[in-house]
Amino acid sequence: MIIQGTALLSICLLAGVCTGTLLGWLLGVNADIGGVGIAMALLVLGTEKLRKAGHLGADTRAGISYWSAMYIPIVVAMAASQHVLGALSGGLIAVLAGSTAVAASFLLVGVLSRAGRKSQRTEPAE
Repeated sequence: MIIQGTALLSICLLAGVCTGTLLGWLLGVNADIGGVGIAMALLVLGTEKLRKAGHLGADTRAGISYWSAMYIPIVVAMAASQHVLGALSGGLIAVLAGSTAVAASFLLVGVLSRAGRKSQRTEPAE
């Protein structure tokens, strides 16, 4: 059912936020550190595990796809805007670190795209 996909997403989000908050507490920061990223990783891993076990029906996949397409990008955008404001008030080093991470991500998109195209090529038939 679609509700099962929504439940899986909710469980992953709650686990990610709790883990991120715990990481923040352990590091002495009063913030969620990577909770949404952890939730997304848990969702990918959980979905793949359920798919391989044969417990992930079409309706469940539809529920996961719907909320992944709608909710997670909104949460990521909200978290990103908070981090930008914090970085700007945190000084030049924080802005430089964030800018470096973004630049590295942009560079990796091209590298991963080319690697994906190479793996999809087939050898010519004889």
